[in-house]
Amino acid sequence: MRKDHFPSELSGGEQQRVAIARAIAKRPEVLLCDEPTGALDSRTGTRVLDALLGINSQLGTTTLIITHNAAIQGISDRILFFADGQISGIYKNETRRAASEINW
Repeated sequence: MRKDHFPSELSGGEQQRVAIARAIAKRPEVLLCDEPTGALDSRTGTRVLDALLGINSQLGTTTLIITHNAAIQGISDRILFFADGQISGIYKNETRRAASEINW
């Protein structure tokens, strides 16, 4: 059981999942995620993305994922690209994939 551990005693993936749980506890309308899979292995990253997709589906939460990992765009409905502080492109994803289908 990990419930008696301090945050510093948790793995990176466990810390990410705790942060997501804390963020959704109030059932937000919008969830902002800055590099939610940063520094995670692909298996743990997939679990984190699955959790985010579940929240999006079950609660109807609008989820914004900010990342440098271009592979993550496969799970998105829409992709926005930024350059020099401006939106440089907006694309609708016609072939949305499950997190498990992403090639890291």
